[in-house]
Amino acid sequence: MRSVRIRSVLTALALVVAPGAVVIGGAGEAFAVTKISHATATSMFREVGITWSSSGNCSDRYNSTCTSFEQLNLATAQGAQTLKRATGCALNITGGTETGHASGTYSHWNGYKLDYAKSTCLTSYIKNTFTYIGVRGDGAPQYQSGSGNVYADEGNHWDVLYYNCGGC
Repeated sequence: MRSVRIRSVLTALALVVAPGAVVIGGAGEAFAVTKISHATATSMFREVGITWSSSGNCSDRYNSTCTSFEQLNLATAQGAQTLKRATGCALNITGGTETGHASGTYSHWNGYKLDYAKSTCLTSYIKNTFTYIGVRGDGAPQYQSGSGNVYADEGNHWDVLYYNCGGC
């Protein structure tokens, strides 16, 4: 009963303190996730020199050939900035919050994931800096950063799950 009351108070507080934020959490936990617009995300990416592309040359969230950042988590965009600053590598985002990715709580659609084009620089950094944690259910090798974010090698790109901003 006490945890339900605490969770209710935290949820109410999160909505008062961060209007427009979404509260996500399981049993015993509640935290605010701040969503940002496509325009805000692209501005943040431009600021540090991150590029993005799509096979459809578009940004419509409801079109799987586009690359959209609409409803991206602020921490995910900050995590991309952190990765760019830490690696010094050229980063090109090829997947964001658009439809067509696997579903789930920590999904692209829910703003937790970005896909990056493969490069020797990025692959070397991930494999030499982060901890190998085994293969995902689909066979993708995974590496975990010190902050807990997970980098999965999906063959032709890196699928990155941002639980946080990676030390921003």
